[in-house]
Amino acid sequence: MRKRKFWGWGYEDEILSAEEEKSIDSRIAKTFQLDDFETLPIPKAKEIDLPKPNVVAPSTLTKIMSDDKEERLNHTYGKSFPDAARSLLQDFSSPPDLVAFPDTEDELISVMDWCDENNVAVIPYGGGSSVCGGVETQVGDSYEGVISLDLRNLNKIIEIDRESRSARIQAGILGPDLESNLKKENLTMRHYPQSFEFSTLGGWIATRSGGHYATLYTHIDDFVESTRMVTPSGILESRRLPGSGAGPSPDRLTIGSEGILGVITEASMRLQDRPTFRASSSVEFSDYKDALNALRQVSQSGLFPANCRLLDSNEAVMNGAGDGSKHILILAFESADHDKTASLKRALEICSENNGIFEEPDTKKKDAHRTGSSGNWRSSFIKAPYFRESFTRRGIIQDTFETSITWERANSFIEDIKHDISKTIEEVSGKPCLVTCRITHSYPDGLAPYFTFAAFAKPSKIKLATNEICISKGGTVTHHHAVGRDHRPNGYDNQRPDLFKEILTAAKYKVDPNGIMNPGVLIDPENKSIDNWLK
Repeated sequence: MRKRKFWGWGYEDEILSAEEEKSIDSRIAKTFQLDDFETLPIPKAKEIDLPKPNVVAPSTLTKIMSDDKEERLNHTYGKSFPDAARSLLQDFSSPPDLVAFPDTEDELISVMDWCDENNVAVIPYGGGSSVCGGVETQVGDSYEGVISLDLRNLNKIIEIDRESRSARIQAGILGPDLESNLKKENLTMRHYPQSFEFSTLGGWIATRSGGHYATLYTHIDDFVESTRMVTPSGILESRRLPGSGAGPSPDRLTIGSEGILGVITEASMRLQDRPTFRASSSVEFSDYKDALNALRQVSQSGLFPANCRLLDSNEAVMNGAGDGSKHILILAFESADHDKTASLKRALEICSENNGIFEEPDTKKKDAHRTGSSGNWRSSFIKAPYFRESFTRRGIIQDTFETSITWERANSFIEDIKHDISKTIEEVSGKPCLVTCRITHSYPDGLAPYFTFAAFAKPSKIKLATNEICISKGGTVTHHHAVGRDHRPNGYDNQRPDLFKEILTAAKYKVDPNGIMNPGVLIDPENKSIDNWLK
């Protein structure tokens, strides 16, 4: 079995080529005006000392619990910039004491019961791709120990209802395995977050992930029919229905709960027939306001493109989708039922009315969405995590944050965010920086700007600044990356209504009275002292 990197993204054998590494050196030297800089070596597990586990698995659970060094390394952090930086610096001072790999729900319940009885914190773990401290195992001194509860073995599609186009699926299944199994029935869920290869269905639901669709079906919420979650106090399972008006939805308590209430073990998900009709194009704009206006009109037209992403000029050139002189809107339509040429034609008419320039698309070319600006962006999008880890080894922060805002404030909001974050980074690092923006998702009433920046600075100061700036300007602290521990300080704690915090705290106390489930995420347990993590 291929080994995952404990220090970065993907598998150990997936690293950049010498030519790609050389191009990164050139980009850093030019951007930051540096003649020389150090590149950290890739760490080796044998070089790292881990503290001994504080707890020992009971005899009844030894076959599904491990204190293996590499497993503990892999389950200490997620995949954010701070996670990668600490891993490269070989800082693993707070690893999980044990990693649990239950094969069945009954075994999972046994693990949670033992943890509850022995004051051991439980960190649910799907693919470990969190970029916001969601699977962090540093939980303070209020616990006897901490385990990482890995759902990799709960990875089956239990049943498929072809007539209703839905399936009952275990939460530990990874994105590629889910899609390859659905393909046998000519079905798809069509939910592709950037972490798709190394994230799970349960993780998507727990974090309210955003996926492939830029309009209409943007979040995992849109695909959930029902959920099943194991809590320390019992099982919470909702009824599988296409819709219900029977009071507050129990699914909505589970979706986005980020492991603080329990562990999602399975869900019934809405599916689709695999698309066979596609139509795509890219449009260039000289003026960003024109591009935003076109994006708004397309979003409000009822056309609902699958891809409708706007790259500002700097974001475009960084992703190989342009030369930096134009802002680029990428459009793509798809269907399993009918030709989408008319939809693309109308979207391009809207763009033309807003001074957009484009070449007439070749609607007969099946792989048009993989070529040109759209194809370059797609390749760069997939490769981005691998480039980021190489920047990190050279001491460069290359990180992102995302938010959302309504249309009437869109342009000023984006410009203010860029200005304020650039100013903050320059104050912290003493060097100029570049902040770029792409619009990843759009709605009839608003949009989700996604910002990227690169800098020499302490990541905690920048993260706190991005949280505070987004909230202070009326946006959300996260559109689809979840809250975790990173987005709580100056962010979620300020965005969340005070009364809702009390409601959520009461719900957690009811299902998790001893506060063992993912402490420090979203809220602190009522009866524990947890220091918010951010280093």
